Amino acid sequence: MLAEPSTRTARVTQPTAYLDAAPHGTPVATAAATESATAIVYCEANFGAVDGKTANGLVRHSEKYEILSVIDSEKAGLDTGMVLDGTPNAIPVCRDLTAALALAGQVPDFFIYGMAPASGLLSPRERALLLEAMELGMNIVNGLHEFLNDDPQFAAASAACNVTILDVRKPRALKGLRTFSGRIAEVSCPRIAVLGTDCAIGKRTTATILTQALNDGGVKAVMIGTGQTGLIQGARYGIALDAVPSQFCAGELEATIIEAFEAERPDVIIIEGQGALSHPAYSTSSFILRGSCPDAVVLQHAPGRTQRCDFAAMAMPTPAREINLIETFADTKVIGLTINHENMTDTEIDAAIVRYEGELGIPVTDALTRSPADLVAMVRAAFPGFGGMPTADAA
Repeated sequence: MLAEPSTRTARVTQPTAYLDAAPHGTPVATAAATESATAIVYCEANFGAVDGKTANGLVRHSEKYEILSVIDSEKAGLDTGMVLDGTPNAIPVCRDLTAALALAGQVPDFFIYGMAPASGLLSPRERALLLEAMELGMNIVNGLHEFLNDDPQFAAASAACNVTILDVRKPRALKGLRTFSGRIAEVSCPRIAVLGTDCAIGKRTTATILTQALNDGGVKAVMIGTGQTGLIQGARYGIALDAVPSQFCAGELEATIIEAFEAERPDVIIIEGQGALSHPAYSTSSFILRGSCPDAVVLQHAPGRTQRCDFAAMAMPTPAREINLIETFADTKVIGLTINHENMTDTEIDAAIVRYEGELGIPVTDALTRSPADLVAMVRAAFPGFGGMPTADAA
């Protein structure tokens, strides 16, 4: 099983509008956009794996792009849905760019770099491939910490080829960054953060499914993206938090949430988590708790994962330990646990749900293998009667 599965919507064939989230979260029209933006996603040797989480998410859920194929020579010829879920979705894996273009029968609008390597940088081979895609007339979507618009070679290629580079992680200019103001108290609807016990564990997935389930049930929910993948997928409000200077992280998130609240007037706001509060390699969870001041937290955990992702010598924390840390660090309450079922059978998922409900005394579910109504019921139990919240049966 992949480390961070996402929702199952594979294509958007008739989007009502094409928007690219600005660095600070306000949506702006993209000059290179069309009503049906097609894309090839590059994920060499990583599709279905942890570092391929951007590609993994895009083939299951994208509000902005029609994904034509994924490039990964190690899985060429397979269906991406079969690789991720065992269910075909008609989006193929191709060996290379030549094969992907031949299959598409046209030059797609976008070439998306679909990986999140720990280095955050392109390899020399990847640089050459992106430049080739630009020469063919494809716009680039880049979620790395390496901003290609600031690279003289890529800037020149962008101008010469008349294509756009979207550096998704690039924050606003330093002079425009905002510090925490306390205005988050003006956001009167419940704010729920989806945090985790590790990175790449499914926080975005659960946040996306929960948001959709609430909206499907008549409760207006808005999701705040906090990472590059959610922004690439089409989160209307969000910020790549790990690219913002620490002094401004809480304030930028607070301001983005306020923008969403004032523009949308939702019944509930769902905030995507990053990393883990207990993980020494990440500080983003602390800024999410500070900037959003969530009324509640849903915690994501992978019972089949024994060591931290990318840290083989670091054992996973227990949910109870993470919950205690979260509730000690912030004035909030963990209202439920969701399970990432990697390396687990369905029977083992059932057993984990029973076990953790008994141990923790909170609702437990798996956002992908169990009904989304369970997530709605989890929220409803914590906030009974607000905003016309439907019952689990009605969701």
